[in-house]
Amino acid sequence: MSDMPSGIVIPTVDGAPSTSALGRGVVADALRSVAPDWAREAETTKNWRGEYLRHFHRLVEAGLPSREAALAIAGDGLSSLRSRMRFRPAPDADEQPLDSVFDSPAGAPLRTATVAGSGEARRSLVVPYRGERLEGDRLLRQLDAWVAGGVIEPSCAEAVRTVAANPAWLTLEGRPVVVLGAGAEMGPLTALLRWGADVVAVDLPRPAIWQRLLETAHRSGGRLHVPVAQEGADLAQHAGADLLHDLRRVADWLGEVDGAPVLGNYVYADGPLNVRVAVAVDALTVRLRQARPDLALAFLATPTDVFAVPDDAVDESGRRYATAKGIGRLRGPLRVLSGGRLLAPNYPGTLPGINDSLVPQQGPNYALAKRLQRWRAAHARADGATVSLTVAPATRTRSVLKNRLLAAAYAGAHRFGIEIFEPATSNTLMAALLVHDLHVPPSPGTHPWQDEAFAAAHGGLWRQPYAPRSALGIAVLFGFGTARG
Repeated sequence: MSDMPSGIVIPTVDGAPSTSALGRGVVADALRSVAPDWAREAETTKNWRGEYLRHFHRLVEAGLPSREAALAIAGDGLSSLRSRMRFRPAPDADEQPLDSVFDSPAGAPLRTATVAGSGEARRSLVVPYRGERLEGDRLLRQLDAWVAGGVIEPSCAEAVRTVAANPAWLTLEGRPVVVLGAGAEMGPLTALLRWGADVVAVDLPRPAIWQRLLETAHRSGGRLHVPVAQEGADLAQHAGADLLHDLRRVADWLGEVDGAPVLGNYVYADGPLNVRVAVAVDALTVRLRQARPDLALAFLATPTDVFAVPDDAVDESGRRYATAKGIGRLRGPLRVLSGGRLLAPNYPGTLPGINDSLVPQQGPNYALAKRLQRWRAAHARADGATVSLTVAPATRTRSVLKNRLLAAAYAGAHRFGIEIFEPATSNTLMAALLVHDLHVPPSPGTHPWQDEAFAAAHGGLWRQPYAPRSALGIAVLFGFGTARG
């Protein structure tokens, strides 16, 4: 067992960790009380990697009839993950229940190093976009253009307008933001520091990450608070904490944060590691919420997932399908030749429409990690917490572009009315939406899907004519052509 992973781990099946067994079990448990037939299908699926898409679709579909059904799916899914995931204190130790992570020896407490920026805090909302810096009327015009193009929801534009009209909100006075995954390209750290906010940063103890974050903090008008395990002249060499292996110390350290903190989840990893770190963050969230009922939560939802969408998005997609030009002129022959698989309408069913933008290449581990965050957001919101969960646009991050097929799909997406954002634009917009939600907490909808749809910046996936996977292969071909050109 000495070669087994330690910390928060995937449970073993027949002597080895199995994310397929975990995914099947969790999805089945989430569906069981609401859709028992679908639950049985999920738990008996043999090729989980090849068939997970329809089961994740059903997790949304089964919850649509009522708020109670959606919350039951979220609660049962969370409980299943919590009961199934394990903690292994050392590579040669036995698996223990997940909650035992908080009973393990913590070691010396983490200390806080604070870096106060030497720059001036920016007092207006400025969004970098295609080489320009949008503010004032130029920003408002761009918001209108994005709405007209179906790139963001009208509620997203309205929320950003509200923040732009209230620049004093940007400092988040008295609301320190804990950024888990502080070095993430999609995270709000840079924007918040630029605006003069207090940011509590958590990321792995890797000097290259912290060198970059510390340089950002020094240039900013904000304050960066960093966990350190030991003193040292070079802060970058001693900063950081590992959520998988050091969760108790991180929880104890964050429990001492002053003010009314916000816990922001921006962590990401590849493959099974993504599930492990997502569960670690969720366990941390539960622990901190028990000690700090005033704790607000923040998440970014991926647009490449399954969402119920507003009726007007369905209507607009239908109009675009009926009047599609360009590749739309070949829709008939392509659908015949492909047996109906290519360029299918985005919403063939009843209202509310379900946008299924799951991308097979991202895999079931990514889908499970992101669904966990949505379940926690819905559960916490129903429990009275302030929650900011925003659908972020598809963005040219390093983690996406290293996948050749996804990079090609992004390069060809504009042919279908999809806008792919640069990281600096996305993370600034998402930070502005976080500021909005902390000052104007979203009124809970009558159903969790309405909460998820509020202020969505989906990049056009919800309002384009075609079911995303039915256009994915063509977008990839266009993208490869662009790369060759």
